[in-house]
Amino acid sequence: MSEQTNGTENTEQTARVVRGVIAREKGAPVELTDIHIPSPGPNDVIVDIQACGVCHTDLAYRDGDIADEYPFFLGHEAAGVVSEVGEEVTHVAVGDFVVLNWRAVCGECRACKRGEPQYCFSTFNASKPMTLDDGTVLTPALGIGAFADATLVHEGQCTKVDSAADPAVAGLLGCGVMAGIGAAINTGEVKRGESVAVIGCGGVGTAAIAGAKLAGASTIIAIDISDEKLDTAREFGATETINSAELTKSDKGTGEEDPVVKRVRELTDGFGADVVIDAVGRPETYKQAFYARDLAGRVVLVGVPAPTMELDIPLADVFSRGGALKSSWYGDCLPERDFPMLVDLSLQNRLPLEGFVTERIGIEDVDEAFETMKAGKVLRSVVTL
Repeated sequence: MSEQTNGTENTEQTARVVRGVIAREKGAPVELTDIHIPSPGPNDVIVDIQACGVCHTDLAYRDGDIADEYPFFLGHEAAGVVSEVGEEVTHVAVGDFVVLNWRAVCGECRACKRGEPQYCFSTFNASKPMTLDDGTVLTPALGIGAFADATLVHEGQCTKVDSAADPAVAGLLGCGVMAGIGAAINTGEVKRGESVAVIGCGGVGTAAIAGAKLAGASTIIAIDISDEKLDTAREFGATETINSAELTKSDKGTGEEDPVVKRVRELTDGFGADVVIDAVGRPETYKQAFYARDLAGRVVLVGVPAPTMELDIPLADVFSRGGALKSSWYGDCLPERDFPMLVDLSLQNRLPLEGFVTERIGIEDVDEAFETMKAGKVLRSVVTL
């Protein structure tokens, strides 16, 4: 993995100057400014961005919740066309329509060598930095930086997909939608005829519901505090819905007696779900997931908890219930396998990816989109260029 020192000056020769969105300091509004892109290194490519989804991760970068290596070059959930390649690039060619990913696997680390590249410990980014007018080096969000007319990435961060796909739709596979679908089909290994419960029906949770339907689950239970989100969940495949806020108004039970747990069991013949996916990532929702599963069932944590959160579950309960407790990173995806497959399924009208695009916005509207996202009004706002 190449290392770039942020905030310092760089003298690399500029190949292109493009518009891009940066976060200059913690909590400050984002800025639309000129970004200098150098000529590609041997294994780098320049991608002309056509669309980029507005993800919670970009907001976390802006607000300093991930790192403090300002200025950040925001955007990562993107699709576009390769416009220039380094001399040793073989993975893609100029003119290819690609979805960007933040897991360009190395093929050499212990995870890759044991046949689990989805856990690669040494993913690649571009070898050269992108900069501001004064030479200040930018830190690209998740090694990409795609709220821009173009960006520089490692060739392994590009996955070629069918060019018939809408860029605004295909680009969503670059992060949140893939995280949710993958939590169901890859991490959760949902099988035809199984029952699945999903706690939290934002973008990732709704994608998990779509993934469960794609896998052939017979009962798909959506759980959220918003009736509006639950209605949307039904559009993506939920067969049952639970408004957890309404249930817990009068019943304050916990563990086995949690009203959400009891309702999931009622909907699964008294057993609990085969797979429960926690797309929230809080101790209380994880406990619900733990107790709402059937004996030997699977729990998948895809919601990202805060570093200070702690979990308290009796160890005897962990032992006696069996099964598997899993975490899902990026949906445990392999971009080269999963992105083309999911795009093809979308083009065949077997996976409603277009339903995740709530609104299309301009590159100057990113901060406003962050506020809309925080208010829970969208599945995805997508910057189109």
